[in-house]
Amino acid sequence: MDREPEEMQFLGCFGIYKEAFKIILSWRKIFTRITLALILPLSFIFLAHNFVTDRIFSSIHRNEQALDTHPQSKHKIIDKITSEWISLFLFKAVYLVCVLIFSLLSTSAIVYTVACIYTAKEINFRKVLSVVPKVWKRLMVTFLWNFVILLCYNTVCIVIIVCFAFLVLQSDDSILSVLFWIVLIGFYLVGLAYISVVWHLASVVSVLEDKYGISAMQKSRNLIKGKIWVAAFIFVKLSAIYIGIQVLFGAIVLKGGGWVWRLGFGVLMVGVLCLLILLGLVVQTVVYFVCKSYHHESIDKSCLSDHLEVYLGEYVPLKGSAVQLEQLYV
Repeated sequence: MDREPEEMQFLGCFGIYKEAFKIILSWRKIFTRITLALILPLSFIFLAHNFVTDRIFSSIHRNEQALDTHPQSKHKIIDKITSEWISLFLFKAVYLVCVLIFSLLSTSAIVYTVACIYTAKEINFRKVLSVVPKVWKRLMVTFLWNFVILLCYNTVCIVIIVCFAFLVLQSDDSILSVLFWIVLIGFYLVGLAYISVVWHLASVVSVLEDKYGISAMQKSRNLIKGKIWVAAFIFVKLSAIYIGIQVLFGAIVLKGGGWVWRLGFGVLMVGVLCLLILLGLVVQTVVYFVCKSYHHESIDKSCLSDHLEVYLGEYVPLKGSAVQLEQLYV
């Protein structure tokens, strides 16, 4: 990144995307290798999960229908359905573990690489791979805290929805009921998006600062103040594209026609998803530097470089005062 830290605070959505594309294109060799090693397997797992899950559900549905047409084989069919449900749960468990591992590894690699570019530090693929296993443990702690927060948030929302739904059902006003559900779902989605934005930025904080877990979440929450709309718009836009890829994959690959067309489109979707994940990870790192600049929390590049260098040896986190320069007020 050739911008001065003070200039980054003025970047909006378009400027952040432009900066991210510039970074990827200027260092396309190392990003290509990271993508092939970490992001490609993650993208394949995402879409393969949809394919396998669809096949198992289709088999379960066929066997459930067979219960009505072949009552004499009831016990045999029930055993088969039970076996398929067990297979589905085991597959889901393996899927979640694989997604978690590759997501944390990909995030570690991209954030570390962008930070090295920011500090003009020499970087190569072998160095990135040596650093990633030491960084992802910090990201795991941050992820677990985010999981706990999401669990609490969803529990509270379910309780509120049940209580208010009971009150709404007592009313005969259908318009009021529709408005209630629209407002309630809207508030839920806004809260969910906010938590997701905080978590994504906290992942960057966990790599680049002496903070992880709940302290990284708190730091992230403070950083996005003043830039929340920019960060939220970027997150929602990337999430919408991801959902679009999932819908297209389901409509064409899972429910489409000839296998050649489905295979070709499936490969295309894996490639598009790889690019989307890569862009998203680079963008969230750029957003971190933009938020730091906006709050006049300039990072001393030499200290950050030293912080990154520590990952190459035994990890001994630097103190926050060593990494972060004192606040500068304009």
